[in-house]
Amino acid sequence: MKRRIVFTVACVLLASAAWAQPIARPRIDQTVFELPDGRRMTYAIAVPRDLDPTEPRPLVLALHPGGRAPYYGSRFMWQVVEPALRDWRAIIVAPDVLARRWDNDESENAVLSLLESVLTTHAIDRTRILVTGFSMGGMGTWYFATRHADLFTGAIPMAASRRDNSLDGLGTMPIHVIHSPQDEVVPFGPAAETVEQLRRQGHPVALIEVDGAGHSDMGAYVEPLERAGAWMMERWSH
Repeated sequence: MKRRIVFTVACVLLASAAWAQPIARPRIDQTVFELPDGRRMTYAIAVPRDLDPTEPRPLVLALHPGGRAPYYGSRFMWQVVEPALRDWRAIIVAPDVLARRWDNDESENAVLSLLESVLTTHAIDRTRILVTGFSMGGMGTWYFATRHADLFTGAIPMAASRRDNSLDGLGTMPIHVIHSPQDEVVPFGPAAETVEQLRRQGHPVALIEVDGAGHSDMGAYVEPLERAGAWMMERWSH
């Protein structure tokens, strides 16, 4: 009897230790997407190493800040989005902007075509599709969220202005804003006002203030993005 009890306890401990092991970084492929009009868009895709085609995963669209270097989106994903959301075991897509900004028809159509391809080739949990981005990518996050609430189920804009994107298009999509009061490029005030406006409307919304971070300090946003991701998962589980 004692041996059986010891063996059982040992198995539980081993199982607990295995569960506590850190999650491995995903495989990231840098590749090219052929658009319907014949043009090519460079992008990166992060695929979890434990991917099981029978287990649909969350999908994250990561929109990089201003920059035109090839696979700039891939570097943004590596540095900010993937470390923050690694626990999600999600598929992350990080395209390079096609037409200088994310908030125009040309870039919009290219990104939507890419996502359509990913949705047909991977098992995606369509109730957990996030758009997030920083600075120009954050403006793109507002742009896509307010126009495609039929596709995205959550949005996390970082260090970004909403500009003239109408909040009416969000539906019931949870929104988590991350912004620094010390941002010297994109003022904090309008972001906070947008959050307050959504709160008054009873919309699911939250705000993290990244104290002391300048606009170029993307590294300061990794831990807040992790917290925002946990908040988003809670909203999705309700």
